[in-house]
Amino acid sequence: MPGSGSSPCAACKLLRRRCAKDCVFAPHFPPEEPQKFAYVHKIFGASNINKMLQELPFHQRGDAVSSIVYEAKARLRDPVYGCVGAISSLQQQVAQLQSQLAVAQAENLCMRMHQAAMASTIVANTEVSPLDSAESSDENQQYKHVTSGFEPFGIAEALLS
Repeated sequence: MPGSGSSPCAACKLLRRRCAKDCVFAPHFPPEEPQKFAYVHKIFGASNINKMLQELPFHQRGDAVSSIVYEAKARLRDPVYGCVGAISSLQQQVAQLQSQLAVAQAENLCMRMHQAAMASTIVANTEVSPLDSAESSDENQQYKHVTSGFEPFGIAEALLS
């Protein structure tokens, strides 16, 4: 632990100073993870991080450090937008996927309606006897005319002929 003769925390090591017993960085920047503090120091500066951590209750500091490290890494990757750029990109992907899902669901609904129309055509055709009167033949012709737009494969026409 700091001040007890072991190695200083990553922050104190990078800043080349002695790690005090009450070092605010020591619990969050262990000596095994020097790059973690290097990211934060490069983006925010040690003094600003020190001020931020001292203003927070001890139980909230770990979460704050995690957020600060994440933002620092994001700022190094994208200096202008940081993690907001990543969030925006993910939101665009979600919107695109939602629109693709809506199109797929609409196509699925159309296919089901088409299948239902085909099934009703087949049922209606099996109920009409080919030995019926001329009036029945006229009804078949009217039915064939109405359903011709719904039968792209000519199934209804084949059944009615």
